[in-house]
Order: sequence, then C-alpha cells, then structure tokens
Amino acid sequence: MSKVLWLDEPEEHDYPAAKSFLSLICEPIIVEQLLAKFRSAAVTQFKAKDIIRASQLARITNQNFNVDQDLKKIEKGKSLSPILLIRGGGKLGTPLIIADGYHRACAVYWNNEDDLIYAKIIDWN
Repeated sequence: MSKVLWLDEPEEHDYPAAKSFLSLICEPIIVEQLLAKFRSAAVTQFKAKDIIRASQLARITNQNFNVDQDLKKIEKGKSLSPILLIRGGGKLGTPLIIADGYHRACAVYWNNEDDLIYAKIIDWN
C-alpha cells in the first residue's frame, strides 16, 4: 500500500470527460448546470469503499489498463485528480453517480479500500 496524493482541484480535462458521460443520461441544459456546480463545489473526502458501495458499480479489476496506470501513479507518489460525484437519492433509491474518476476510484480502492478519495460532490437540484 502506498500513500495516495491528491491535487487541490480536478484537472481541466476532467470536466469535458464528465460532460461526455453526463450527456448520455441528462438533457444538455442539465449537463451545463451540473458542470457549473462542479466548478464551484469544494473538494471533500470519502473512503474509497464507501464511494464504490454508494455508486453500486462493480470494481474495475486492477488489471484494467487505466486502473493499472493510476495504481502506478500512486506507487510513484504522483498526485491524482479529485473525482466528480453527484449525490444519489436515498429516498428514491438512486445511486451515487461518478461523473468522472471511476478508474481513479477503483485504483484507490485496490490500493487500500479505506483510503480517502478527494472529490467534488454536488446534488442534482
């Protein structure tokens, strides 16, 4: 296990990546509103295992190319970009959405499921 280091803010290319994903599940006007909220949101921290559980997504294997690359960054002491999350709706039973950073979240999980992941989290409304 290596210590995970984080950048203070997501990298600029993370926002278009989130836009690409969100464009598959939201109307364009909603996507733009969500991106604006991400840009102004503060970075916070959550345990890797909690993010994976709340998203209800299966962990990507550590043999996946992108997960492996992020694990190598962790081992080399390179900082990762915070991930972008949209809070799920507990009453509605909707999961947490990982708008960008799924590979990073899985890499951190494989490093140590109790490691903290830096993230920006927003609500739908």
